[in-house]
Parts: sequence; structure tokens; C-alpha cells
Amino acid sequence: MPVTPTPPGRASGDACPGALRLHAADDGALARVRLPAGLLTIRQATELAALTEDLGDGNLDITSRGNIQLRALPAGSGGELGGRLRAAGLLPSDRHERVRNIAASPLHGLDGTGHADVGAWARELDRLLCADDEVTALSGRFLFGLDDGRGDIAALTPDVTLIAEPDGRTAVLCYAAEGPGLRVPAADAPRAAVVAARHFLAAHGGSAWRVTELPAGHRPDVTALAAVLADTEVTAVPATRSPAPPPGPVSGPDGRTALSVAAPLGRLTAGQWRLLIAAAEAGSGELRVTPWRGVVVPGLAGADAAAARLAGLADAGLVVSAGSPWYGAGACAGRPGCAKSRADVRADATAALTGTRPGGTGGLPVYWSGCERRCGHPGGRWVDVLAVDDGYRVTVRTGGGEAEDGVRSVTAPGLPGAVAAARSGPGGDGTP
Repeated sequence: MPVTPTPPGRASGDACPGALRLHAADDGALARVRLPAGLLTIRQATELAALTEDLGDGNLDITSRGNIQLRALPAGSGGELGGRLRAAGLLPSDRHERVRNIAASPLHGLDGTGHADVGAWARELDRLLCADDEVTALSGRFLFGLDDGRGDIAALTPDVTLIAEPDGRTAVLCYAAEGPGLRVPAADAPRAAVVAARHFLAAHGGSAWRVTELPAGHRPDVTALAAVLADTEVTAVPATRSPAPPPGPVSGPDGRTALSVAAPLGRLTAGQWRLLIAAAEAGSGELRVTPWRGVVVPGLAGADAAAARLAGLADAGLVVSAGSPWYGAGACAGRPGCAKSRADVRADATAALTGTRPGGTGGLPVYWSGCERRCGHPGGRWVDVLAVDDGYRVTVRTGGGEAEDGVRSVTAPGLPGAVAAARSGPGGDGTP
């Protein structure tokens, strides 16, 4: 008789950092501020800049969930940090702050492509989460995904995913962006997502933090929710999957232009962040932080004005073109911030990318990791640059995390050529 695999057990609690539960790193405390759908007002964005200047190292790190991390916080600063985040509306519930992981299509409503206002979904989902005591048992890693129909968020395989359908009146609810799905009224989609999360907790909350940690035969099935949710039907999950929005101008049907930029290695200085705030002040007054370590600024009037803003952001060191070798490149904290890291991976990544000609990488995302934990690495297929005792090991990893053939062992000086070859070699023609 075949042996049925069992879900992984959890011997210790979830140590995922938050805005109140800080992580002790070698360079000081680290705080992770959740931004549902990446949405920020100018006031909130300004307060984040002030916090990293007053308490942190002057930088803001963007995570793969579209959240913001502040590093090098001094001991005893948690009280001031929490108070200032609450005053800015960035901490609506102390008990729920780590479970407010909501990623949403960042170009929704801007380019005429999507089918739903997932920003409204995100705000309602956040409200419902903060009003539900049961969901506080979710891991800080559990991710809600709100896809406006273009397939960008579904490609991230969130734990609970809502995908807008073309009629704009319905959405497909699914786990890990896999079938079967459940068609629900768009107006009821946020509530359905909370019900799906509670269903996961009831069945698997003690054995796994994320749906994708469970073997395929043990993952939750949305058909069990049909009896709980009224006006639903089992349906297929839309197969459309699209890459991250590339950096550059985004023209809208209303004659306005949005700016899409990426943060080099996922990190922005407070000065660069303030330039984005200034662009938002000239636009709709909103910033959208993306799960691809970028920022979208909606609502600028006139292509010429948008182009001038984009040029200024490029001069400040932001990534504004998909032809940049920095596009799709990321790195963990590395030394000296992390004691587990074998190298200063950010310095080595910077040297490698600076030595690569513009437009000369193409292809797959690349991520530098200081140890085997690979904190913050991208999903899908990506180039894994792992620090080892005598240099780096460069390979391509599949969407399931397995290493493909063609491992290259190099020292830091050999990284530019090895990384470029891995990103653009056979099978490396995807887009970050």
C-alpha cells in the first residue's frame, strides 16, 4: 500500500517579524510594516521616511509581499515606532498587524486592463481581517492575493487568491491559484477570502503556515466552502498568468500617466522615497508599493510631465527601464546586518550589476542570498546566487524551488559573467 505523505509539522512558533514584534539583527532591530495592497497616502509615506531617518538607517526595504522594512532600529524604540505608526493609520489593530498580508495588482484601474477595483477589495478585506479574532492565528507568512484579472498576482500563488472575471460582477476564489475555484459575487469577494482563510486554519493551521507547504493531496478544497458561502458555484481557475509590471510610464485611458519604478536590490534611501512622494503629490496623492520591490505612482497629468519625473527618478538611481541590469535583481540583507550570512551579498551584487552593460542581462530574475535560508527570494523560475565558503554558487531554480542543471561555482569577480549567462542562457528568456 502506498504511503500517504503527511504535512510538515511545526516545532516552534511563527517568528515572522512585524511592526510590534521586532526581529533582532546584527545591525539592530528590524520592523516589518504591513501595507495591504501596497497602498499608501502621502501622509503615511512621509511618516515612513521620517521613521527611518529618526530611528533607522535611512533606508526603506521593500519585501516580496509589497511591505516595508525598517532596519537598524535602536533597542527600546518599539514604543515610539508603534505610536507613530498608529497615528499615521498604519497600525489599525495591534493584534492583527502581522496577518495583514494582502498583495494586489498594482496597475489596477490605471491601464484599462483589469476587470475590478481590487483596491476597494483590499480595503474591505483589511477591515474584515482586523475585525476577526480567529484569523490572528494565521502565520505572518500567509498571503492573500487580489488579482484584477491580468494574472500578475495569481502568478505569485498566494495562499488565498481572488481573481476578477471579465464581467466585473464575479470573482474566482481559489487556494494557491489552483483549481478548482469557486465563483463568488464580486461584492462578497473579501468576505469569501476571510472564510477561506478560516477554513484553512481549521483544517491545517496546526501543521502548516502556508497552503503551498502542504502536499497536493492535503491542500484545502474550496468546494467545501460552497455550503458556507451563498450564491456560489464551483468553476475553473483562470489560467492567465502575467509578469510583473515593467518599469517605465504607464498610459491610462483617462489621459493620465502612472510611473512604475523598481528599487535597486529592493532598497530605497529616504531621499529617493521623498522623490516618489513628490511625484505622488503631483499625481493622485497615492503610492502603491508592489510585490516586485517597486513603486507605482498613479495619476500624473500629461506624458511630458511624467517623462520629466521619470528622468529625475532615474538620475536618483531608481530603476526606470526593463533594459536595466538592475531590473529583477534582489538580495537579502547579508553582512553586516545578518549574522548567518557568509558574505556582504549586497556589495557583491552591486559590483556584479554595475559591471554589466545596460540591456545585457534580460531574462530571469536574480537573487543573491547569504545562506541557504534564501530569505525573500522570488517565486517562479529565478537565478539563485548563493554565498558559500569559497565564493558563490549560481544556478537556476524552478517554480518549485528545485535546482536545474548547470551549477556554476565562482568567486565574486566572476559573478557578472556567470549571472548574465544564467539569466539569459537556455531557458532564461522569461521576464522578471
